[in-house]
Amino acid sequence: MTSPFRRGAIGVAAFTFLASFVSVASAQTATLQEITVTGNPLGATDSIAPTAVLQGDALLLRSQSTLGETLDSLPGVSSSYFGPNASRPIIRGQDGDRIRILQNGGGAPDASALSYDHAVPIDALVTDRIEVLRGPSALQYGGSAVGGVVNVIDNRIPTEPFDAAGSFGGRADLGYSMGNREKNGGVVLEGGNDRYALHVDAFSRDSDDVKVPIELQCSKPGSPWVARRICNSANEAHGGAIGGTLFFDQGWIGASASTYRSTYGTVAEDDVTIGMKSDRYALEGEWRPGGFFTSVHAKLSRTDYRHTEFEGSQAGTTFANKSDDFRLEAKHRKIGNLEGLVGFSSESNRFSADGEEAFAPNSRTRANAFFLHEEYGTSWGRLSFGARTEQVKVTSLGYPEDLSVTRFTEGERSFNPHSAAFGALVNLTPQWQLTSNLAYTERAPKDYELFANGPHVATAAWEVGDASLQKEKSTGIDFGAQWKSGANTAKVNLYATRFRNYIGLAASGRNLDEEGNVVTDPEVTDTLAEYRYSGVRARFAGVEASGNLRLLGKDGFARADDASTLDLEWRGDAVRATNSDTGEPLPRIAPWRLGATLAYANGPWGARVGFDYNAAQRRVPTVGARETEAYTLWNAALTYRMKVDRANLTWYARLDNIGNKLAYSATSILTTTVFPNAPLPGRTLKVGLRATF
Repeated sequence: MTSPFRRGAIGVAAFTFLASFVSVASAQTATLQEITVTGNPLGATDSIAPTAVLQGDALLLRSQSTLGETLDSLPGVSSSYFGPNASRPIIRGQDGDRIRILQNGGGAPDASALSYDHAVPIDALVTDRIEVLRGPSALQYGGSAVGGVVNVIDNRIPTEPFDAAGSFGGRADLGYSMGNREKNGGVVLEGGNDRYALHVDAFSRDSDDVKVPIELQCSKPGSPWVARRICNSANEAHGGAIGGTLFFDQGWIGASASTYRSTYGTVAEDDVTIGMKSDRYALEGEWRPGGFFTSVHAKLSRTDYRHTEFEGSQAGTTFANKSDDFRLEAKHRKIGNLEGLVGFSSESNRFSADGEEAFAPNSRTRANAFFLHEEYGTSWGRLSFGARTEQVKVTSLGYPEDLSVTRFTEGERSFNPHSAAFGALVNLTPQWQLTSNLAYTERAPKDYELFANGPHVATAAWEVGDASLQKEKSTGIDFGAQWKSGANTAKVNLYATRFRNYIGLAASGRNLDEEGNVVTDPEVTDTLAEYRYSGVRARFAGVEASGNLRLLGKDGFARADDASTLDLEWRGDAVRATNSDTGEPLPRIAPWRLGATLAYANGPWGARVGFDYNAAQRRVPTVGARETEAYTLWNAALTYRMKVDRANLTWYARLDNIGNKLAYSATSILTTTVFPNAPLPGRTLKVGLRATF
């Protein structure tokens, strides 16, 4: 399954293509309006909900090959780390289908929430910005956003026109990592005028097995039996997109087509690789008619996702998810101090799994919803409120590919989730701001939570759903305070969420054979532990804090004659999650964490050095979980900026895990259950170049 883009060929070609354009490209590129669409659907820059944004150098210096690892260590955000090739973000202790991953504010379904070894088909090389909304977001995006939202913005459908005279711009990235010998490259090109805009991007990434500080065994053919590498952790990915927009006097309309291809090793099994493809087509537009509704915004997308698990060269189980997503929002004009929108969304997913290791039946899920969001502005801040009502229908189609497989139940369940939320933002002084959010959320069970029944090799479990599950209900509250004075900032958020019927996997204490029969003979070892989906009462509570202290330079406590600055960036979080029915901790919860970074800037030079400390995690369930030890990871980065003709170049070097520390993630099922063979990566040096023009 060798890609024609192997060994970073597309990155080299992209950079060559860029070089030919630098001498003739316009120096003035389009300036897009930076708004946090995830945190506030009305476009306000100060979101009432706690929101973090990564873009520019901040995203460049922390980007990894997976979305979860890119966002890991943001306050309140950890990673489901299933080796270096698959991870989803965990927000405030919640993961899977309680965290909604979006592309440009629209749905982009895959199979990553179904299993930890399924990757998210998104790459930071062609991403402009990532917005992370912590806390309940079900009003805008449904019950699957009860824990939070990650919105990946790539501008594949441009939403702002360029200059009337026309302009052209873009960026290109090249990088090399020594820890896994990864070569990557990406290019983004955009151009147009005040009537049309075009976007093209492409990327390629190719890496070998990842180095770690400990020797691990490996039975993969062609690999050494013992090596300081994670066995079967190599990865190859490439993809790209083309999009365009037409602008007219009262709005715009655009379309895009994108593709993602990847072949990567799943580290739970030494000789199993996953070949993935995802094709997405999107249509988006906005009409500003005037009158009562000032704008009507619509998004329509279709995603065709498929991946096949190969055992050696033999194809095994194939997972597919075909989905359609439609979203319509209409903003009304201000009524006094009140402004807001009403909306409708519709989603349809058709899931199938074909093979011996299919642990969930073929299914179809349809969801329609109406929602509203209103904000009332005052002289001292804003008040927000909203509501959402949904109709969700989940149908199990059994296993039509092989009629001899009878363990899956056919049936249909219908649910009517309802959600409501209230928020407030108070400007106490020009420096101080307070926020508060109260949300009630209902979530319909997913297809696999209802109908799963089979061996899940990635988690070493036989997973069993419960077709009688009821809606998951939760009530969450959040209090935040933020202070800003020049370059000095500080923010803190306290939150608590209580669930009725929190749906999760719990060990039953039984072992099953390959046919799903209960095994009581202790001499039989070829079994899987049974885990069942069930609803329990649960509570989550935690704190997040971050800030910046200017030590040297303007607004600092010390001053210098030159333009150099020195900042101390600090962060920390803690979350406690408990099964209220048993009093036991919930599994795979991050321990309390602290981090700090010294950031120095002087002219074209920039330097960073810092650490992230993860405490030991002793609060784990008594059955089916392991404790993890504390660790501290040090990191550093160096950047240099220069201008060549009309191109701005940023050279950078990043050194992760400087001390080559052996560390295991408390939020990874690999290290908390039966696969203690995938530690976090060891010392890794990455060097790269970004050119913007």
